[in-house]
Amino acid sequence: MTNDLLEGTKDPAPDSGYPQPPPRMGFFTDTSVCIGCKACEVACKEWNLIPDDGLSLLGMSYDNTGMLGADTWRHVAFIEQDRPLGRQQNAIAAMPTGPSASAHNALVVAAGLGEQHGARLGTETGALRMTAVPDGRHPARVGAAGRTELRWLMASDVCKHCTHAACLDVCPTGSLFRTEFGTVVVQEDICNGCGYCVPACPYGVIDQRKDDGRVWKCTLCYDRLGVGQEPACAKACPTDSIQFGPLDELRERAARRVEQLHDAGVVEARLYGADPDDGVGGAGAFFLLLDDPEVYGFPPDPVVTTRDLPTMWRHTVVAAVAVGATVLAAFAGARR
Repeated sequence: MTNDLLEGTKDPAPDSGYPQPPPRMGFFTDTSVCIGCKACEVACKEWNLIPDDGLSLLGMSYDNTGMLGADTWRHVAFIEQDRPLGRQQNAIAAMPTGPSASAHNALVVAAGLGEQHGARLGTETGALRMTAVPDGRHPARVGAAGRTELRWLMASDVCKHCTHAACLDVCPTGSLFRTEFGTVVVQEDICNGCGYCVPACPYGVIDQRKDDGRVWKCTLCYDRLGVGQEPACAKACPTDSIQFGPLDELRERAARRVEQLHDAGVVEARLYGADPDDGVGGAGAFFLLLDDPEVYGFPPDPVVTTRDLPTMWRHTVVAAVAVGATVLAAFAGARR
C-alpha cells in the first residue's frame, strides 16, 4: 500500500527535494538485549533539553513514563509475563525453596510478607532444600506453590520516522519536514499548535505540550547527525539494543539476528516496521520483538492515515463539477 501524496521509493529524501542525499539513516531496536536501564531516556532528555515529565509511579512494573509524549521522546516499556524465553531454564528454579540461610532473615521475611506471599517467594518454613533435578542437567520448574517462570519484555520505543509520514501531509505550516537523512523533524519555532499531526500519526507518537500547544517528538538527533555523530540514545545504550546506522545495513543485520534467535529456540522473535511494503512504506526506526506487536502497544498493521486523501479530493472535485453543471442546467432551463 503506497501513499499517493508521497509516491517515493524506500528512500523518501529525493522526493523531498534532496537530489543527492546521504544514505537513509535509522534505528534498529533489538528488544531481546534491552535490560531496561533507561539510559536512552536519560540521554535523550539531557541532550535535547526535554523538561521533566512528572516521574509518576504508574504501577506498571518499573515503567514510570507510560508512553511517548511531548516530554518523553524515548520510552522504555516493561512487560511482565509468566513464561520463559525460548528454551532457557529459569535460574530462579534452582534457588532454595526453604527458609533463608539466616534464621533472623527468615523471620523478617515471614513477618513482612506473610505466609501466602512468603510461600510464593520460597520462604516457607521447612528445611533448606534445592529443587529436584530429574535428568541430572536442568533444574525442575517449581510448581504453583513455589517459584514460577517469569520474563520481562523490555523495549525502548521512539518515533518511527515513517517512509510515508502522514504528519508531513497534514502540517499546514511546514513545521514538520523531511531531512536529507530521511528522518522527520519538527521545527518548534514554526509550529502554530494546530494539532493536525497528532491524530494523523498511526503510532500515536506526536504530542502537544500543554503550556503552549506546540508539538514535539524525536528528531533522531538531527543536530548530531549533521556533524557525523550518532543519536544520544544509541550512544548511551550499554547493550547495543538501540543500533544506529544506514537503514539498509540495519535491516540486513536485523534479519540475521532473527535467524540467530530462531536457532536458539526463540521462535516468536519477529521484526516490526522493517518491511518496505507495509502500510507506511517501512519505518526508519524498526524493532525486533519477542511477542505480538499489540503486547508492546504497537498497532499490528499500521497504515498511513492520509492514504485515501487523494481519492477523496478527486471525488470532491468530481462532485463539485457535477453540482455546478446541475446548477447551470437549472438556470438554462429556467430561462427557456
